[in-house]
Amino acid sequence: MTFAGQARRLLLAAVIGVAVVTALVLGSVALVSGDGGEHVLGLDLVGWTVVAPFVGVVTVGGGAFLVLRVLERRRAEGMAFIERQVAAIRDGDGALPRSVVGLRDIDQVTGDLARLAGELARQRALDRDFAADASHQLRTPLTALLMRLEEIGQTDDLAAIRDEAAVAVTQVERLTGVVDTMRTRSKGEEAQLPEISLDSVLAGLQREYQPAFTAARRAMRVDGPPGLAVRASPVDLSQILQTLIENALAHGAGRVEIEIRSSGTSVVIEVSDEGEGIPAAIAPHIFERSVTSHGSGLGLGLARQLAERNGGRLELVQAQPAVFCVFLSGPGSR
Repeated sequence: MTFAGQARRLLLAAVIGVAVVTALVLGSVALVSGDGGEHVLGLDLVGWTVVAPFVGVVTVGGGAFLVLRVLERRRAEGMAFIERQVAAIRDGDGALPRSVVGLRDIDQVTGDLARLAGELARQRALDRDFAADASHQLRTPLTALLMRLEEIGQTDDLAAIRDEAAVAVTQVERLTGVVDTMRTRSKGEEAQLPEISLDSVLAGLQREYQPAFTAARRAMRVDGPPGLAVRASPVDLSQILQTLIENALAHGAGRVEIEIRSSGTSVVIEVSDEGEGIPAAIAPHIFERSVTSHGSGLGLGLARQLAERNGGRLELVQAQPAVFCVFLSGPGSR
């Protein structure tokens, strides 16, 4: 019930109460004084006719005043919470602990504000994660594109320039795909997962990373039966594999092996290298945000999220040396 509604009911109850008390006082005096007109407490019946309403007002009004003070205190508590919650929302905080004060209008407002604060806090967290993920997802193709352009600028071989330019165009298209995918996700839209060829995805990654592996005097080898397909977004799959390849290139050693195989209705993509691997203390938390031995700590966590968004999963199956497996649905799965 609202504060105004409770106040109106309290006023009506007070009026009725005064009338009842007045009637009781007058009735009691009439019974005691009888027909002889005896005085009660120094007053006759006529005098009590004047005093009785005053007694009713004092008796009932005192109780009503106390009740009104309780209602006003509850209302003040509710308004104070509303002010604190509004300030918390303004400062970017979440929902504050609240108590129900028993006034319907106040409780409804405080409840709505608490829910709004919680929703805004969740949205801010999503926005922060989205900004961090976007930075990481865009940095990877931009870095690869920059490397490709540097290669073009350092050669006079026209044939080589054409090859490098073709790969650069592919990278720009991938960058466009990343932006489109991020825009779709920011709107909460779910895209239908297409069937894509692993051969084309892996061949493109081999072309893109060949200069980096050559510069590092290392090699990348892809092994597995040809013609395998998975149900996934090509942009997401490329991002997942880029993260694993870059980690192996930056923090691993020796040859990077990418082995693909089918397993029932699933397809497994295994990425490994010959380095020392991941420290035992970090391995159980390697996919958590901000847990990393190098870099921003976003790459593997984001890659796992991308795998899950595509109905698959990304697992660390061996820490030393590091072996990661991407599990995705095959073309016949739904």
